[in-house]
Amino acid sequence: MFSERERAIGVLLVFNLLLQVFDGLATHAGVSAGLREGNPLVARAAALLGLGPALLLLKLQACGWLWLVWALRRRSALAAPALVVSATVYLALSVGPWSAILAPIYIPPS
Repeated sequence: MFSERERAIGVLLVFNLLLQVFDGLATHAGVSAGLREGNPLVARAAALLGLGPALLLLKLQACGWLWLVWALRRRSALAAPALVVSATVYLALSVGPWSAILAPIYIPPS
């Protein structure tokens, strides 16, 4: 059985993984619609590898780091705070901006 702390960290992990999926899909949709990628590392990787492969590799890497935090949850009291900070950063720098930018493009006015 998992302790209450481990369950909370598991929820944070799943939330962070879902944020990675959202970020990848939103980035693909936005760049495909002609918008510029704001992250210079992602933009450079996309220029070198193509958008889809670059996003796949970068998102797999990010998920790997998240999985490492999960694996270290019993050894470090910083696992939960690290996942909270990660989620907060993605909400502020990905979900918010991409939602605001893409909503007018993909949701028709009523």
